Amino acid sequence: MKVRQASIGDLTQLTGLFDGYRQFYGQKSDVVAARRFLSDRFEHQQSVIFIANDGETGLGFTQLYPSFSSTRMTRTLILNDLYVIPDARKRGVAKALLSAATDYARQIGAVRLSLSTANDNLSAQALYEADGWVREALFVGYNKSL
Repeated sequence: MKVRQASIGDLTQLTGLFDGYRQFYGQKSDVVAARRFLSDRFEHQQSVIFIANDGETGLGFTQLYPSFSSTRMTRTLILNDLYVIPDARKRGVAKALLSAATDYARQIGAVRLSLSTANDNLSAQALYEADGWVREALFVGYNKSL
């Protein structure tokens, strides 16, 4: 298995992974929209994506979005997406993707990586905590649908 930063040349492989990720979270498959969404992220340099491959097979990906800490006046990253295909789970793929994201964040001088996951995604929560991520205890999160 190899993990590396993805490029526009990985768009076809990433589209399938991204569509699988969206379906995991209850969305209907929409390969055309998934491809367009990822293409826009590359075109506008709005995210950084890491992909895990085993030869020609895409095993998983993670997508980072830039953000900032106003109080610390520095860069942070939001680890917004992490997905591993079902056949590759429990093989260290997610851990390798998290490691690549962490290394990248350090290289660019970010002071924090943030993520959220579903309340019932206990396997992901266990992975994050085993990898040194700390569950948020100081703030309450809110969302407003528009």
